[in-house]
Amino acid sequence: MRHSLIILFLLFLVSTEALSQRRVKLKRADNLVGSVKDGQRYDRLLGNVIFVQNKTTIYCDSAHYFKSENRVEAFGRIHITEGDSIDVTSRGLSYDGDQKIAHLRKNVVFTKLGLATLYTDYLDYYRNQNEARYFNGGKLVDSTNVLTSKKGYYDINTNVASFKSDVVGVNEEYTMKSDTLQYNSKSKVIFFRATTTITDKEGGVAVYENGFYDTSKKQSSLNSGEIETPTYKLKGDQYFLNDLKKTYKAKGNVVMTSKEENMIIYGDDGDYDRGNGITKVYGNAYLAKITDEMDTLFMSADTLVSIESPDPMKKKLLAYNNVKIFKADLQGLADSVVYLAHDSTLYFFNDPVLWTDDNQMTADSIRMLITNKTIDRIFLIDNSFVVSQDTLLHFNQIKGRMMTAIFKDKAINHVDVEGNGESVYFALQEMKPEVTQDSVASQKPKSMMMGMNKIICSNMKINFKEGKVNNISFYIQPDASFIPPAELEEGDKRLRGFSWRVKEKPEKSDVVKSKTEP
Repeated sequence: MRHSLIILFLLFLVSTEALSQRRVKLKRADNLVGSVKDGQRYDRLLGNVIFVQNKTTIYCDSAHYFKSENRVEAFGRIHITEGDSIDVTSRGLSYDGDQKIAHLRKNVVFTKLGLATLYTDYLDYYRNQNEARYFNGGKLVDSTNVLTSKKGYYDINTNVASFKSDVVGVNEEYTMKSDTLQYNSKSKVIFFRATTTITDKEGGVAVYENGFYDTSKKQSSLNSGEIETPTYKLKGDQYFLNDLKKTYKAKGNVVMTSKEENMIIYGDDGDYDRGNGITKVYGNAYLAKITDEMDTLFMSADTLVSIESPDPMKKKLLAYNNVKIFKADLQGLADSVVYLAHDSTLYFFNDPVLWTDDNQMTADSIRMLITNKTIDRIFLIDNSFVVSQDTLLHFNQIKGRMMTAIFKDKAINHVDVEGNGESVYFALQEMKPEVTQDSVASQKPKSMMMGMNKIICSNMKINFKEGKVNNISFYIQPDASFIPPAELEEGDKRLRGFSWRVKEKPEKSDVVKSKTEP
């Protein structure tokens, strides 16, 4: 019996203590007047009113104290403190002491001391959950950012603020807009929970789907989205940003789209150096440039680099290491390529070779001019060499110091040779097939070699028809000879420097790296 009485006494003490902790207590007021409203008694308190509940203290100018309901309605200059971390002011308050919910209204300023301050006119503070919620517009301010939204809540334990609807974030570096966003006011990390558009002070735009951004370190890891530079849009599966160094990385399925050119660059990884205006794409990198409505130029390389500049003359695209080109009427190889957008010119360096129709072109360097989205002319610079193979597998060759190939209707029209010109051209004669009872009159005619023309001339002009050599014009003391088949030796058939590299000619599958054709 004695033990039972002790237990009952302890339970009474515990319940009394718990009840005491739940009660809102009046600590002081200058005046107290008893009153009745809707049949319910309450105390009207005036002047320097103070309530306490546990570690929470409520200050106000006046209040209605519903003691039986453990409820307070406060008016005037309201000030709430909770421990040494929470400080709240407002002009109106309704407080439920049992549920520990404070409904704060008008000019509400909710401060987590040393971390962040929340401004709104409508705030509900759930003390049990340690959560402050606003629902009619609010603004969170700390030392780094200002974030506003229609709705949101602040978790006091984790220091995480969640924003919803018309979210706008502003700091000295950028402005961001989103529908859903989270922000840790202690770590200064922003978490992207929906499509978020960020515009920096220089006008650069980035669109992110999810990920995080550390506003103190100015670094981020982002999953999915888009970075926009003055010249390109850059997309990838994941991003790593460092605003201090002005460097940005995209990884996985990188797609870089030119705003000014009909061109898209693909790759596994991409780097953007905003300070220097340099974008680099690498790892199975290739580009697709629409040259006309019916055709696209594809170019692959170990690395593709775009250089931006306010000066149009300095804007360029670089491709280096293992460059390959494929177009319906053009294929090519080079160690490096430079594309200048202002005059639509491609420069090929280090052992370049191009194939157009059945013609192979090589030189120390090659320059290609594109006009109206089609090849206008190709300049072969130093040690230039053009080779084509006829129907009898003989090699027609043109050699010179400098050559210019002029195109018409997407095919070579003629080639101008300037300096040290040499040519080997096999003369063919078509043979009409004999018509017999077993043959068909429509059988294709066969060819027979009549001999080989060998010409040495400083300058010459080679005219083409349907991609084949048609005739040659010579200038400045030509030295020409015709060698009949019986006198033709094998060594006469090749000009010095001859090399037939058709086995290296790339197919589209060698250039386009993705599984799905762009």
